[in-house]
Amino acid sequence: MKITWHGHSVIEIITNSGKNILIDPFIKDNPLTDLKITDCHPDYILLTHAHHDHVGDTLEIARQSGAKVIAIVELAKYFAQQGVPTAGINFGGSFKEAGLAFKLVPAWHTATLAQTSTGTLSLGNAAGFELHIEGKVLYDAGDTALFSDMQLINQGQGVDLAFLPIGDYFTMGIADAQLAASFVKARRVLPIHYNTFPQIKQDPQKFIQGLAENVGLNVKIGQTFEL
Repeated sequence: MKITWHGHSVIEIITNSGKNILIDPFIKDNPLTDLKITDCHPDYILLTHAHHDHVGDTLEIARQSGAKVIAIVELAKYFAQQGVPTAGINFGGSFKEAGLAFKLVPAWHTATLAQTSTGTLSLGNAAGFELHIEGKVLYDAGDTALFSDMQLINQGQGVDLAFLPIGDYFTMGIADAQLAASFVKARRVLPIHYNTFPQIKQDPQKFIQGLAENVGLNVKIGQTFEL
């Protein structure tokens, strides 16, 4: 499969069978991304939680592409009410289709969607995803603090690739993310959710240097790699 990091927490996965998976498509207001909405043609949009820097441009992308939005039940219901295809799952549950499985797992974070005209909406809890794709297991932690139950991801059997936030301030920082990589027994790790805003300025190389050799991926925004 081919994986591209588009800045912040925006991940694009193209499977060997041609399915396109887009995670947390924060594009228009993302100062770092290389991606344009017109470039997005996902089959599935996975949302870790309702904050704007993760929900981002989901509605516009889903409407133009027909993608199915997969998220925790309350957040999926919100998008279903906007007229786009959804699958609402909850912690421990999996969405399965076309040989793929996306399991919703806990994250330790808040999750409200700001609405300028109606205040804020509470749309479920923050989550991560355990992705089972073509014999590989990937873990997107979403926005989260470090917590010990990360050791249970993939039933403690390890993951082929983990996407871990390192920005600090709003999520765990470098030291905790390094421990998280150990908790999930990640064979490869891509740091995410950093440098987008002044509060989350971090050096990804410092994070990578604290991991075992050849575990950390120093990937530039827009760079594609294979797993």
